[in-house]
Amino acid sequence: MKFYDRKSELELLKKADDLKNRSSVMTIVIGRRRVGKTTLVLQNFSKDRKIYFFVSKKDEALLCEEFIEELSDKLNIKIFGQITRFEELFEYILELSSKEPLTLIIDEFQEFYKINPNIYASIQKLWDIYKDKVHLHFIACGSVYHLMKKIYEDKSEPLFGRANFKINLKPFTPLTLKEILYDNNSYTKMNLLDFYIFTGGVAKYVELFWLNGVYDFEGMLDVVISANSLFLDEGKNRLIEEFGKEYKIYFSILSLIAASKTSKRELESILQRNVSGYLSRLENDYSIIKAIKPIGSKPNAKVQKYEIADNFLNFWFRFIFKYQSYVEAENFKKLKEIIKRDFSMFRGKFLEKIFIEILKEKEIFSQIGTYWERGNKNEIDIVAIDDMDKKILIAECKINRQKIDLNVLKKKAEKLMDKFKGYHFEFERFSINDLP
Repeated sequence: MKFYDRKSELELLKKADDLKNRSSVMTIVIGRRRVGKTTLVLQNFSKDRKIYFFVSKKDEALLCEEFIEELSDKLNIKIFGQITRFEELFEYILELSSKEPLTLIIDEFQEFYKINPNIYASIQKLWDIYKDKVHLHFIACGSVYHLMKKIYEDKSEPLFGRANFKINLKPFTPLTLKEILYDNNSYTKMNLLDFYIFTGGVAKYVELFWLNGVYDFEGMLDVVISANSLFLDEGKNRLIEEFGKEYKIYFSILSLIAASKTSKRELESILQRNVSGYLSRLENDYSIIKAIKPIGSKPNAKVQKYEIADNFLNFWFRFIFKYQSYVEAENFKKLKEIIKRDFSMFRGKFLEKIFIEILKEKEIFSQIGTYWERGNKNEIDIVAIDDMDKKILIAECKINRQKIDLNVLKKKAEKLMDKFKGYHFEFERFSINDLP
């Protein structure tokens, strides 16, 4: 599969890499697992030699042995003596970069916490001593979001303030997904929506469907719901490590949100416990959910809902986690029947989400969101505000355009129109046929 998108990220990496000729540079690359971080940092953005270390769960001495082998192979040098501490190896690499500009990539950088958390203090000490005397571009990649934030954004941590550049790698946009479908002679508007729902633009999921040569609903569903499918355990594999011992309560909350129980009151009523702390951590530490307020509401307004930010996790909690008993019984036929039965309704809410992403890519609007009033009254799918030109787009999204009544939409928007007097309002119907 060819390399798609990432133009701005590669430009930033090249810019950072060029600067190492003046002084050492540190870049952090953060992103959810399988989004394409490793593929990105291994692209050819540097004219100098590149060293790649992957931090696996091993004893520090064994890890150093593996790293030394990689270093010897890439730089064609012999390393004499035994190095058993990463601090010694990092200092050696810094000294090498005084003679030759180098790029060092350390993947799954947060895993040092489990091996020897003192490594971060060692890196900080050596970085402060050497960085202005040597020529190293040090790239730290991490996929456990809250740990990478802690390493670089917690004032009490040794590496706080040391990074020069940061890339928060996002999934592919809908327009990139469209390009992939076109390149594989599989583009239809419905395929684009379903491809967006199943992959969320995550590079690894896109690659798996590419390997299987399937891009339509039936084909992708067969890949997802099958014996030995990577997707079946994906939610557990990705999140249990993040959440630790309390993963069950987090999974319960996410399962309810995926089933449209999106308010704090609904969640607490069902779970019979206070969930404020869990919701805060899911949003601020893990970036798995996000709070949604009606557009135009005050920052301190209590009216809000939650949604799962990741498309595939939304699907996983709605169908795979919820019907785990069918997975364990390997009754994939029945599980597929349930998904096919309920998917049209599930598909509808993602039509709204994909149009919001498409509108954001146009870079016209200052605010884009949804709107509703207390008691979930007068819900409006999309409200996009252009404060500069005093225009507001109000849109309803449905698979079938004929089911949208603009007169009803205008009625729903009366209070919003009253709030934004002086703005020009445009009302639109967005259906599957309006996708690019």
